[in-house]
Amino acid sequence: MDEIDKTILRTLQKDAKVTAKEIATQLNLTISPVYERIRRLEKEGYIKRYAAILDKELIGRSVTGLCQVSMQYHNAAFIDNFEKQIQDLEEVQECYHMAGQVDFILKINVKSLEDYHEFVRYKLSKIENIGVLNTTFVLKEIKHTSEFYI
Repeated sequence: MDEIDKTILRTLQKDAKVTAKEIATQLNLTISPVYERIRRLEKEGYIKRYAAILDKELIGRSVTGLCQVSMQYHNAAFIDNFEKQIQDLEEVQECYHMAGQVDFILKINVKSLEDYHEFVRYKLSKIENIGVLNTTFVLKEIKHTSEFYI
């Protein structure tokens, strides 16, 4: 990956709708090599997918909780089961398997604290082998980005 590839990736991270023509103009190149580089970056897996980033307030998901999950037992079957079941919970935006004091951290977005209560009571608590849940709630979002520094 050279500096041109990095510039293309940085540009697409900021705005995935930018065209190859616009990137080519920015780089003083013709469209064809820029288009080919983008396709190659996609094929090689540098670009996983393109997405629209939604406003959580406008879509009614303004409450963000970071939920620490500790498992009772740590064998592979229980961990695999948790990872499989968490995929089906639409409230969970992100899930990370951790090293340290907790086993998983979940980023959960819901409409209200009542919705969070319902989520825990009727969905999350149904997953076998959860020992302890500890959730903290976001008061103010200071920085949120999907961009990687490259």
